[in-house]
Amino acid sequence: MSMCGPPCSFFWTLIMLSSIPAHVHGCDFAQSACGAQAPGDVVIGIMLPCHSKVKALQERIRPENFYCSDFDHESFLKTLAVIHEIEVINAAGFLPGVRLGYLMCDTCSSASKALQSVGHMLEINGSLNVMCDYTDYRPRVKIVLGALYSEVSIAVAKLLNVYMVPLLSSTSSAQGLSNKLRFPVFMRTIPSDKHQTKAVAEIMHHFGWNWVGVVYGDDEYGSAAYQSFLGDAEASGVCLAYQEVVPHYLDHSLSIQGIKRVAEQIRSSSAQVVLLILKAELVEVLFQEMIRTNTTRIWIASDVWSKSRTLAQMEGINKVGDILGFTFFSKKSKSFDNYLKNLTATPGGYNRFIEEYKNLRFNCSSECFSSKPPSYCPSPEHLRMKSTNACNFLYPQEQNDDYLVMAHDTSKTFLTKVAVWATANALKELLKCDSSSCSGEINFPPWKLLQELKKVRFELDNYNFSFDKNGDFEGFYDLVVWEPDGHHRKFQKIGKYHVVEKEIEVDVKNVIWLSTANTTIPQSRCSERCAPGSVKKILNIYCCYNCTLCAAGTFSDDWDLHTCKACPNGTWSLKGWDRCMPRSESYLRWTDTHPIIMIAAAAFGILLLFVILIVFLVYRDSLPMKRAEVRLSCVMMAGLSVSFASVICFMGKPSVHLCRARQVMYAMGFTLCVSCVLVKAYRTFLAFLPFGQMTCRRLNKFYKPTVIVIVITALQGIICILWLIFDSPDINPTLPSPQSMIRLIQCSEGPTYIGFGIMLVYIALLALVGFLLAIKGRKVPQEFSETGYIIFSMLMYLFVWVCFIPVYITSNENASPVQASAILVSTYGIIFCHFLPKCYEALRGSKTETLERILKRWEVIATLKLDSTTK
Repeated sequence: MSMCGPPCSFFWTLIMLSSIPAHVHGCDFAQSACGAQAPGDVVIGIMLPCHSKVKALQERIRPENFYCSDFDHESFLKTLAVIHEIEVINAAGFLPGVRLGYLMCDTCSSASKALQSVGHMLEINGSLNVMCDYTDYRPRVKIVLGALYSEVSIAVAKLLNVYMVPLLSSTSSAQGLSNKLRFPVFMRTIPSDKHQTKAVAEIMHHFGWNWVGVVYGDDEYGSAAYQSFLGDAEASGVCLAYQEVVPHYLDHSLSIQGIKRVAEQIRSSSAQVVLLILKAELVEVLFQEMIRTNTTRIWIASDVWSKSRTLAQMEGINKVGDILGFTFFSKKSKSFDNYLKNLTATPGGYNRFIEEYKNLRFNCSSECFSSKPPSYCPSPEHLRMKSTNACNFLYPQEQNDDYLVMAHDTSKTFLTKVAVWATANALKELLKCDSSSCSGEINFPPWKLLQELKKVRFELDNYNFSFDKNGDFEGFYDLVVWEPDGHHRKFQKIGKYHVVEKEIEVDVKNVIWLSTANTTIPQSRCSERCAPGSVKKILNIYCCYNCTLCAAGTFSDDWDLHTCKACPNGTWSLKGWDRCMPRSESYLRWTDTHPIIMIAAAAFGILLLFVILIVFLVYRDSLPMKRAEVRLSCVMMAGLSVSFASVICFMGKPSVHLCRARQVMYAMGFTLCVSCVLVKAYRTFLAFLPFGQMTCRRLNKFYKPTVIVIVITALQGIICILWLIFDSPDINPTLPSPQSMIRLIQCSEGPTYIGFGIMLVYIALLALVGFLLAIKGRKVPQEFSETGYIIFSMLMYLFVWVCFIPVYITSNENASPVQASAILVSTYGIIFCHFLPKCYEALRGSKTETLERILKRWEVIATLKLDSTTK
């Protein structure tokens, strides 16, 4: 012992706490601690609770024996499943010449009680011997199957680590048990909770539930599952409205208070979904409080109670709302159901738990149904399981029925069956068994079985099973919903979660949700979802937000996005759009009504000018045509035709060349026309106004019609050339309004509009000069002069373009059609005011005096005025 050093002190302490002698103060430990056993060459330990709690555990102050209460049918079924599979393996001769035995101890859902049982399972000759090296340690129990709860498995595994005795569970799912540094002996036939919490978070995300509450127990299982769910929830976009913890042990004095506190939190919260990581016993108490207060929610069950038949059959269960959860793989077994209908202890062994069950089921206890039942009577819940014929049986222990099969879901024990077969297959390799015998050593150290168990691969009921590097099975979870079945509930599979692929399959199209009374999936969100076209504006926490519309030029094409996406090149969107689209181009299209009317007007104008030209040429010798100066009129018509043609250049999609051509055509054409009008007005001004001879001679020197027309038109040409060089028209580069999906394609008359303004001012100046000269000669008889026509035509032109300027400036989007319309109106004004009256006179025939008479009369009038002036 002295060679052990410091480690031995630890082992001595451990043994003092955990070793139990065979008999203590008259208590038959074998009967009180381990209530079922059967002899065998290799003994398997079974550590599962047949009772749900230890009496007065919180009042325990001395290391006395543990007294258990509240017989638990569901976990009792798991012990029977282990025993049944052991008997099946023995009957089948799976291990030739080797018989499996078992030693079953009740943990009573308590880690302390379980540790006491470990001491008995591992004792040799009634005690545990302290050693420095347990390599050759050979207890009669070679493997322990259990425990039910992770809290118990963690405690037991830590002790079994010392002896390297394998602990194989089919229900303990705490994530920490996968840590082989801390729990090298622990293995399980189910996935780790890290997968279950991922599955829970994924199903919440699938249904759009991002505002949930969590209630968990303060044991290792609840705390670890809660911490794992926090990370998975964040990754799936799920937020916690609250998180509540309650003592995991039902008999704790604070448990009921904690449940009431949790119930109040659930009622006051807006979260409609609640994840319960609790034992079924605590869930039952919580549901009773929910039923009492008529509170409904959507409950997410952890694997511990996701298929609890006890909860499914509790009174008022349909009032709590929708329940769904993930459960481990399950499968019915006919042979096990038949076994439950004929319960007997294994030959050569005993099973005091079967005896207790049959006493509860068949033993007559009529006094327990009285108003004041004796203290030894079972709880009201257990009284409900009494057979109606209980008082008619003389020997209760001989009775059997199908109560366990009918009242419980026996398919949940399938993974317990898998654990037994995994042990059997590992033993087959270890014991070197063939079809006829097993040649290996039967009394082997448990660590050798642990080695083989890690490597085992086998097939059972057409499914392949093996352990991963962490000692876990990786398969899938079934998603079940609790459907109403009369006054109770039944479990309906609606999907599954694949652990390896991390994918979920759900089919809820036929599920009637109690929360909505139809197939519409109920919602639990802190904020309503943000539709496409809007994004989240986070408030205090991730799931609580306002929805803001995407600005112009950005979009969101999915629900609940955080940022708007910028539109790709060539596309745009308005505020709150869920997609980008190319902007439509706006210009005077050939097929639109307005352009068609203007083109028709321009074409009609050119045609009208052509008709007028013919009339002028035909009646060129008539007096009206002589007064109109046919040659100048023809030049005017040519200029007006060019002006009409410029209108056509305003139509269609603008280009740089069209922008320049239309302005130059109008400028030169209309300048040519106005220059001719100016010549006519000047001619009248010289011919009929009384000036002195010197003045007349000087003014007559300037009357050169051809030169005047060429010079005036040439000056406009120079203005246009300078305009094209220094301030040239181009496509308008102005971007469209952010709130417009129309891209206006139009011409810009230059960066500064100076050239455009000078061009228009020049024409207006010519028109004004012509107008003033015509005003001066307005008293000339109309039969000889054209002053009236000139006055009205120039006045109309000036009026149109004076109106055009403010309209053009204030209506930039309609600049092109406004200018085109102004050109048409002013051009038609000259036609109607200048040419058509002449045509009318020529066609009607002249009824006025001859030219000679007019001249003579004018000479007389002029002579009289001169004489009057001289006097």
